[in-house]
Amino acid sequence: MNDAVLERGRVAFVLLASFLVAGCAVSRSRGHAEVAAIVEQRLGLKTHWDQGSPEDAAVRKVVDELLQSGLTRERAMEIALVNNHGLQATYEELGVSQAEMVQAGLLKNPSLGLGLGFPLGTGLTELEGSLVQDFLDLLVLPMRKKIARQRFEAEILRVADQALRVAAEVAKEFASVQASMTLIDFRREMTELARAGADLADRQFEAGNINQLVRDTERAAFEDAALELAQEELALAGARERLNRLLGLWGPQLDWQLSQKRSELPSEDPSFEHLERLAMKQRLDVDYARKREALMTRAVAMAKNFRLFGRIEVGAQAHRDPDGPKVIGPTITLELPIFDQRQAQIARLEAERRQSEWHLQEVATAARSEVRVASAQLMTARQRAARYRDILVPLRNQILEQTQLHYNGMLLGFHQLLGAKRAQVETARDYVAAVRDYWTARAELERAVGGRLGMSRSDGEKQ
Repeated sequence: MNDAVLERGRVAFVLLASFLVAGCAVSRSRGHAEVAAIVEQRLGLKTHWDQGSPEDAAVRKVVDELLQSGLTRERAMEIALVNNHGLQATYEELGVSQAEMVQAGLLKNPSLGLGLGFPLGTGLTELEGSLVQDFLDLLVLPMRKKIARQRFEAEILRVADQALRVAAEVAKEFASVQASMTLIDFRREMTELARAGADLADRQFEAGNINQLVRDTERAAFEDAALELAQEELALAGARERLNRLLGLWGPQLDWQLSQKRSELPSEDPSFEHLERLAMKQRLDVDYARKREALMTRAVAMAKNFRLFGRIEVGAQAHRDPDGPKVIGPTITLELPIFDQRQAQIARLEAERRQSEWHLQEVATAARSEVRVASAQLMTARQRAARYRDILVPLRNQILEQTQLHYNGMLLGFHQLLGAKRAQVETARDYVAAVRDYWTARAELERAVGGRLGMSRSDGEKQ
């Protein structure tokens, strides 16, 4: 009978140990699946956590294929979500948070005590042993595990929010690169026009048809145009490098090209109504702050509930008296909360709870403000770009056409025709800059709202 009981006890111990080991395992992929789901829901794009697996090589191959196909706004954001080095470091914070969650679910190790007593004269050696476990640790374990799990869930939101912010920065820098490439083309055209005007002025001056002032003015216009072209080329190089850093590119990968020459205004914008309410619903930083505030509230409650409990150690003690029988029995050690009743700890937690409440209000207020500012910027950017597209660009084209007719009829000189062409090119250039500002403002509004505004991926893209 005793052997049967012993065997059942051994089996139960093995099962319990197996359960504890399984429950304490740290999975490197845990948490990232939730992050990936959140990002895909809001952006329609996938993320990837580089962990040195065979899948990582396949992802790097996909990155190279996307670069070879020519960058679009969507492809650039897709590359950043799987290849941005800072974002990969942020993904690793999920592993740190998960390890803390697992640690919170572990019981403290029991303490084993052994003692020997050697007689000073004749007699037998005295032997005693004890095995104790912190009983209070067992009582608070469920609540501690719950708080750690909720902290991990909050960390998932913070990491996903960082991924959305990186995607928004990529969209802005892509718009800058795209616009700069088009603006350089206009600057080159302006430089060639200015060169033609300066060359003509030289010939006319030598022929005595114009004075020194006109000649120097045309020469200065050419030099200004050349300097502006160099400045635009430098701006493009800077924009490309900022985008390279966001995409995590280096070496041969830097030779990418754009598949989109320019972007146009989309046919319409989504409704601007209820955007603040939408931001409060889906902004991840607001949700993160909300969960942090709830966590601190639970931490305060836990500290107050156990403020009168000190250390409680329960165990067993065995003792062999040299002149008496062997004895074994339970032991309990209680910490008396006379001086320390967790006053300082509770005060600190309550201060942190109040701090988290104010932080939540700060984040929510800032989010609403960001939505209002971004909405106003987007509406203004659309109106400005639409005014160029619908009024100024057609008007400049018409002026150039009429100036050409007057020049052909010998009613105007070449410099007047050249001036009309310069004005037409400058207006077209300003329109491209206005469209860039629109897409930058749109990316900022999507970041402020916490997700896409409902536009088709291909809307507004011009090959």
